[in-house]
Amino acid sequence: MLAVSGTPGTGKTSACEALAELGWKVLSLADLASEHGCLEAVDPRDGAAPIDIHRLAEAWDAPKTGRYLVDGHLAHFLEVDGIVLLRCPPSTLRARLLQRNYNEDKIRANVEWEMTSGHWAELLEFEIELPVAEFDTASMTIEALGEAIDAWFIDGLPSQELHQQASEAIDWLGESQN
Repeated sequence: MLAVSGTPGTGKTSACEALAELGWKVLSLADLASEHGCLEAVDPRDGAAPIDIHRLAEAWDAPKTGRYLVDGHLAHFLEVDGIVLLRCPPSTLRARLLQRNYNEDKIRANVEWEMTSGHWAELLEFEIELPVAEFDTASMTIEALGEAIDAWFIDGLPSQELHQQASEAIDWLGESQN
């Protein structure tokens, strides 16, 4: 069971589609939240339906056999064996979110989250000590990404200690200052 997480627009669903071609079964975080009564009403300010991820984590029982992915930007809070963290350069992310017709406030919030490595901050804050594989989705084809994730799983989810990995994570802020 792998969580496929990352800022909206980084390519989670596309990666899951590529992995489905390799035999993985894909579960949507939003669908799981809906099935377990953990999906709240749509927020009119950003058009999103908040997920009570902590309640979902308590209510949901992961399948015990098979290769599964949970597709969603909060999937790393569920009981999984590893986390695939998808990243994307902020300029590319902005363009992708514009194509989705996100409003400017929502685009800015998501680009800032990506730029400041928000997911790594969450992993550290909540001490989520699971194997993590980070991928820059703009630097490879979706097929190559799917193959890289599948290979990471087949190799036994090799990963460094969380703090070490976070310190070596993609740094969009550092890159923008060079």
